[in-house]
Amino acid sequence: MPTTPETVSIHADPSEYRPEHKEKENFRDFRIHNVPERVVRTYQAMHTNQTLAYAKGKLEQWSKLDHAEMTIMEALDKLNTFLDESDPDVDIPNAVHAFQTAEGIRKMHPDKEWLQLTALIHDIGKVMAIWGEPQWSVVGDTFPVGCAPSKKIVFDAELFKDNPNMHDSKLNTRLGIYQENCGLENVIMSWGHDEYLYRVLKGNTCHLPEEALYIIRFHSFYPWHTGGDYMYLCNKKDIEMMTWVREFNQFDLYTKCPDIPDLDSLKPYYQTLAEKYIPGVLRW
Repeated sequence: MPTTPETVSIHADPSEYRPEHKEKENFRDFRIHNVPERVVRTYQAMHTNQTLAYAKGKLEQWSKLDHAEMTIMEALDKLNTFLDESDPDVDIPNAVHAFQTAEGIRKMHPDKEWLQLTALIHDIGKVMAIWGEPQWSVVGDTFPVGCAPSKKIVFDAELFKDNPNMHDSKLNTRLGIYQENCGLENVIMSWGHDEYLYRVLKGNTCHLPEEALYIIRFHSFYPWHTGGDYMYLCNKKDIEMMTWVREFNQFDLYTKCPDIPDLDSLKPYYQTLAEKYIPGVLRW
């Protein structure tokens, strides 16, 4: 198994792999008058319903891994027609985005197979929506529950006014139920595809390095890795791992475009990586 380097060179200019038709500042434009209504609806439901009790319940429910048995590539195929209602930047199936992200990383990091595969599978947890979970409980940016929401959350946290936790004095403060620098592993996040896939990989045979698992678990935690907030919950390990999450995020975001790669020609390569790092049939 290849060893993981301790540091990674950050690409300061994502234009190297950003689609030419779209400028950097036009990605993740969540100004409420600029986004489709579906995006606002998804976040409205998410910020209203994602409470501490809800996240705990979903974590218990889905961590049983009793919903299906399939390989990682079979799970990816289920996203061939899935459209993410929270994303203002794409209107293509999630499986296509997976290959776009993986190929972007393959181009810039040809020696890091584990990172390429991480890119390919990072959104597979969205399969929960195929099985009936509402999209507001699957997609979108994640955030800690059990404490006050950050102003760096999408829509400036304005959609939380009807969330019951905001009226609970134990849960609506800066730290809430947590302690300073307790570490993200001890923080309960809003439920979504990040945490679900992390649990799937931890509950099955997986040879991906810890950096990959951090990327998968926290790649949607934009208020943290992009907004720079919630640092008071982080420990030293979280700060070190943030370097990898930020590196991955550039490809996750800036490779989104209408151009669809030849998936059939790419699948054999990624099938080999999947068999190497996440072999066999997994419990989901």
